[in-house]
Amino acid sequence: MPASPSTARALNDRLALRLLQQEGPLTAGQLKQLTGLSRPTVADLVDRLTAAGLITVVGESGEQRRGPNARLYGIVAGRAHLAALDVRTEGVLVLVSDLLGRVLAEASAPIGGDTGTGPAVERAVAAVERAVKEGGADRLHTVGIGAPGLIDPATGDLRDSAGLPAWHRSLVAALQDRLPGARVTVENETNLAALAEQREGAARDRDTFVLLWLGHGVGAAVVLDGSLRRGASGGTGEIGFLPVPGTASLPSATDCDGGFHSLAGAAAVVSLAAECGLPAPGPADGPGAARAVRGAVTRASAADERFLRALADRVAVGAASVAAVLDPGCVVLGGEVGRAGGAVLAGLVGERLRRMSPLATEVRASGLGGTAVLRGALLTARERAQDELFAPPER
Repeated sequence: MPASPSTARALNDRLALRLLQQEGPLTAGQLKQLTGLSRPTVADLVDRLTAAGLITVVGESGEQRRGPNARLYGIVAGRAHLAALDVRTEGVLVLVSDLLGRVLAEASAPIGGDTGTGPAVERAVAAVERAVKEGGADRLHTVGIGAPGLIDPATGDLRDSAGLPAWHRSLVAALQDRLPGARVTVENETNLAALAEQREGAARDRDTFVLLWLGHGVGAAVVLDGSLRRGASGGTGEIGFLPVPGTASLPSATDCDGGFHSLAGAAAVVSLAAECGLPAPGPADGPGAARAVRGAVTRASAADERFLRALADRVAVGAASVAAVLDPGCVVLGGEVGRAGGAVLAGLVGERLRRMSPLATEVRASGLGGTAVLRGALLTARERAQDELFAPPER
């Protein structure tokens, strides 16, 4: 059935706004050419979007002839302000942007493991408020949060997970209370990193791939046919619990020890480095494991090569399991350890994977470094804000 006039107007408006977002400022004539709409229809939508405060004249084209058709229209970037948070076990990173995703301010708040829930939440919220003030924003429209752990698909809430700080779950409620009117959403960190790699990083040419997260723990994000898959309970990608050979036991419903985590988690990586005679990297956490891998890549001694090959063998066990079930064609190595290993580790894992699996699976290093979760949180916040704002009410 043909769309009603109001539906058609809303669709045309959203199409024009998406083009202005992707292409930058455009004239009415360029909008007509790119949308295929008639000149009167374009003139009508320009008037509508201008009245709604979504677009404005930002200049004139370089044409000799001046007039309405030479005006350049652009999205009003200050129409809404957004915040993105990367919530870690040891603190939080924050950035504030305009509606187009341009970063206006950044802040961070380290939070020690012995910090109580109340003080930890207060530090994190204060970092957000500081970034909002420095970015010149009166208020936030949408806040996107990336955090470790499972997200309940029914409620969108972060589940209570063993081993994760209690302040993570309390932070969402505190932000909703302290930022009146803001839409606050939370997503698993690995899923957000995958979205960022898909849009801006190593998987830009792929609509099906898996991001293998190698950090303090291990995880995976699954993108199939362009869509992120979360599973019935939000647990898609919990490969730390994957039973694998080479461990002393089997994982349980409450403990991933004995699963893939015991092969490729940070403690296992640091222990493997010690077995290979490498210098102690420090604590057996994500940063410590990353230092061990980065040092091995940089030094490239015989012991370093043994360590990297042994680590690649372990990572390939998880990658081969993913490939056997999903056949994604591409695996991206992210997280602190994946980023530290870079192209060297990705190449070794790919080499081992080709010997283990009959399925052609390319292995790539993350293209976004340590910014993947923040970028994913910002992209998600921007899309949700635009979904609401890019549907102007009827006049």
